[in-house]
Amino acid sequence: MERSLNRRQALRTLGTAAIGAATSSLWVDSLSALARQQAHDHAAQAAAVAADWTPRVLTARQNDAIVILTELIIPETNTPGAKAAHVNRFIDGVLAEAAPADRDEFLHGLAWMDDRSRALFGKEVAAATPAEQTALLTRLAGPGDPASEDAAGVPFFQALKSMTIDGYYTTEIGLRQELGDSGQLFQAQSQGCDHPEHQ
Repeated sequence: MERSLNRRQALRTLGTAAIGAATSSLWVDSLSALARQQAHDHAAQAAAVAADWTPRVLTARQNDAIVILTELIIPETNTPGAKAAHVNRFIDGVLAEAAPADRDEFLHGLAWMDDRSRALFGKEVAAATPAEQTALLTRLAGPGDPASEDAAGVPFFQALKSMTIDGYYTTEIGLRQELGDSGQLFQAQSQGCDHPEHQ
């Protein structure tokens, strides 16, 4: 229980930093706003997960990296993490609907992550060890020095955190299993109004 509460507090802090950071780029704000808009649709889509899903925007390699990075942000503990909640699919959906310039900035940031991982550890993010992946994200988590070599990755990490949190907490896993929602927040289908005059 203590671990779950600590994780919720950490996510609340991450969410505040990702969404409200005064230094965040316009494309980060734009993608974060789009993710919040799409979160409601994601709740229904996540209830019926397609086994044959393929990304619309991300390449297979990019998708693998997103699965790893989102799971580091919301790992499996006593409840399933971002991977089990298919947060990567949510992010791909947001990117598919995003303005091309915003999408390009995100994908550029993802490519930067691989470049930085190669510079630090000699391998791309997906091939790095969990400790190396965590070390890379830790370098991007704080406000940091804008002149540092890691400054270019901070906006990407802000966008990724924001979309991960929105994607996770609009699934049955995030709402029911993690937050203990009784079902009032999570609805796989919206019944709509059943008054005869509105039919």
